Amino acid sequence: MTPDASTSVDHYDRLLAEHYTWMLGGDVHEVADRQAALLAELGLAGTEDDGTAIDLGCGSGAQTLALIRLGFAPVLAVDTSRRLLDELVSYVRGAEAVRPVHGDIRTVLPEAAEPGTVTAVVCMGDTLPHLPSKADVPVLLGHISRALRPDGHLVITYRDLTAELRGTDRFIPVRSSDDQLLTCFLEYRDEDTVIVNDLLHTRTNGSWQQRASSYPKLRIASSWLVEQCRTAGLDVRRDAADSRGMRILHAVKP
Repeated sequence: MTPDASTSVDHYDRLLAEHYTWMLGGDVHEVADRQAALLAELGLAGTEDDGTAIDLGCGSGAQTLALIRLGFAPVLAVDTSRRLLDELVSYVRGAEAVRPVHGDIRTVLPEAAEPGTVTAVVCMGDTLPHLPSKADVPVLLGHISRALRPDGHLVITYRDLTAELRGTDRFIPVRSSDDQLLTCFLEYRDEDTVIVNDLLHTRTNGSWQQRASSYPKLRIASSWLVEQCRTAGLDVRRDAADSRGMRILHAVKP
């Protein structure tokens, strides 16, 4: 196994943040349209009197933009990458609806939101498996449950990596274009963790250069996550996989 895998924060600072929007398809607004459609289907909508939402692991802003389009304001956009937060701000320049927060999603909620005041919390785009430990998940869900007002929504999208891939199936193409190619290779450390090795090839002046970085990712079973949500006092309304292989969990605070 890879002994020197960095944290997900280091990995994004070193490699992925620079190419994150390209990795998603290159158009944040197009991704935001899909996310807004999903959130609307789940029944999320801002209200005139109280439409506070929190985007945990906002990245370059697709979910934040989706929440704004659905009428939420303000939207607290939280991420550990200053580069991605700056990119998000560039898409919503002058919009008072967004409050970028550079911080750790594990600790930000008690500081940023009074109990029972938040209409919606989203943690999308495979953010949850980036937490350092599975023990962090129930703690975070407890923070979310306390922050949500009655009938407040939680939406999580993530990849269930509990089924171990073998052989060449562990090599996964992420995205390619004329001048860039991103591939990841998975190494299974134990029942809770997989090491993600990202290999980025970039062509400059006709020559290809390789950059590589690794980080650990949690293997979160959908049944386990549903149970953790229920333990946190949340009513799970939906738990299913979409056509892109992402699991969608939607829960509501009673």
